[in-house]
Amino acid sequence: MLFVKIVNNEVTQCWDTQPPAGEAGWKSAIEVRPLIVDGRQYYTGHTFDITKDPVEIVYGVEDITVEGRKEHLKNQAKYEYQQIANAELQKDLDGEDADVTVVQAASAAYKAKAAQIDACTTHDELDAL
Repeated sequence: MLFVKIVNNEVTQCWDTQPPAGEAGWKSAIEVRPLIVDGRQYYTGHTFDITKDPVEIVYGVEDITVEGRKEHLKNQAKYEYQQIANAELQKDLDGEDADVTVVQAASAAYKAKAAQIDACTTHDELDAL
């Protein structure tokens, strides 16, 4: 359960535990999170509707652009490549033989994935990857 303290018609505190006994201004609160489309929207900041009882903590929703999603997916693919390359580099630093072909294969896989992502123009195409 959530609680908010209201002073002069403004929320001044928000607690997820029972507020101190005897302190005025505390009201019960609930979170209101609209449904979002996973991978296509995200929650933004929240506002308080103090006219409701319990007080509603209402979250906003914003759409993710196709370009924003593409950038995120390419960053994920790049991270995966970097993990493989770093593991081979660590072998070299530890006195083992790094396998250059593993790094080359990871690089080729990253470039192919990035090209697939770049070719997408819609969320549906990105979902299909």
